[in-house]
Amino acid sequence: MAQHDYTARVVWTGNRGEGTASYRGYDRTWNVETPGKPVIHCSNDPLLGGDPTLHNPEDMLIAALSACHMLWYLHLASDAGIAVQGYSDDPLAVGETEKSGASRFLRAVLRPEIVVPAGTDLDKADAVHHEIGKVCFIARSVNFPVSYEARYVTA
Repeated sequence: MAQHDYTARVVWTGNRGEGTASYRGYDRTWNVETPGKPVIHCSNDPLLGGDPTLHNPEDMLIAALSACHMLWYLHLASDAGIAVQGYSDDPLAVGETEKSGASRFLRAVLRPEIVVPAGTDLDKADAVHHEIGKVCFIARSVNFPVSYEARYVTA
């Protein structure tokens, strides 16, 4: 079994001059600065006072889950002889926040639209999704259920 290291630098950018001296006296903004890659400017969830124009951790988690599923789908579809021509996803993550403020994801639904050539065996194309949960790094790491509702378009 091979281990992999993943790193990122997270730098808080929300100090307005007095740090966290008061709860409302600082911004919940930061940058993700991974060497050699573009900086990602981030903020807290808008429900918690964050900037709605910036990515938040919840956005990034559902995007990572969706992207991992997509990449494995493309790989396994290729292995199965399915010629995917296009792939997009509009995933949905459902979360809850307790009265204490503690939050968590309850579930996620991936909703990919997959373009395949006319004549593709759609049952075979759909079966590929069932294998991804066994291999996807992100799906195997989260502790909430992940399902999918794929839609196929023939070109």
